[in-house]
Amino acid sequence: MSYAQRTKALVERVQEVAASLTETEQRLISELLKAPREIALGTSSEFAARLGVHEATTSRLSRKLGFTSYAQFRAHLRDEFLRDSAPASRISATLSDTRSQGFLPLLIEQELAALAAVSDHVTDDQIIKAATLLDRDRVLIYGHGNAETLAVLMERRLRRLGTTTQRLTGNRRDLAEQMLTVGPKDCVLLFAFRRQPPDYTHVMEIAQEMKAPALVISGTIGPSLQPKPDLLLSAPRAGSRDSYQTLTVPMALCNAVILALADRKGADALAKLDRLGELITKFEG
Repeated sequence: MSYAQRTKALVERVQEVAASLTETEQRLISELLKAPREIALGTSSEFAARLGVHEATTSRLSRKLGFTSYAQFRAHLRDEFLRDSAPASRISATLSDTRSQGFLPLLIEQELAALAAVSDHVTDDQIIKAATLLDRDRVLIYGHGNAETLAVLMERRLRRLGTTTQRLTGNRRDLAEQMLTVGPKDCVLLFAFRRQPPDYTHVMEIAQEMKAPALVISGTIGPSLQPKPDLLLSAPRAGSRDSYQTLTVPMALCNAVILALADRKGADALAKLDRLGELITKFEG
């Protein structure tokens, strides 16, 4: 089993109990998915110390995930994530002296590390499945806070491929109106990062009620989201949870999905792009 497959198995285990997880346990899950090898090598107290919580919290989380004790949970992690790994010295360490590196070199190093790890969390098969979900009559897109940037990006990219899009924005009355016509021929695309977005539950429940498949692109909060989407693309972003984090990783996932969708649409996508070029020339000429 590959590293990505082992990570996927862990994500599925978390999704099974996501409804029962507390906010603190969700934060622990985010840390776990970000650095499973480091946590497998450490102790229960070291895991808890990452978030400044009591050690008993990690034990409760272990039991919720189906293990009798933290020791059994850690043994499982070691079996899954350390069987093929190099010695602990080769596991990525926390950057030791950020000030001496400078802002740009540090950012580049973090982004490269995060991008290099994406394939440990998301497979190409999942990217192709995501493209299949988005190949619908219409795609409704929900992004709250900083995720609005990605929502706008995907709206434009999908529209350029000839897909009708609807961005879910505004207050809750606005969202209700925008979700009024959603149906089984639509797809709902959602983004989630530090925590579950405020209207995620309502959007997901309506999508499920109307048989519209849902795709979520997220950070490490992904497996804890409830309700569970039809497909989850979840990968850690650069930086730590309590510090500045960028959108580079989820943007890379978005671009990969768009490329897969363009490939799926084939000549039709190219025809739409050619027509777009003609229209741009007309407007700018």
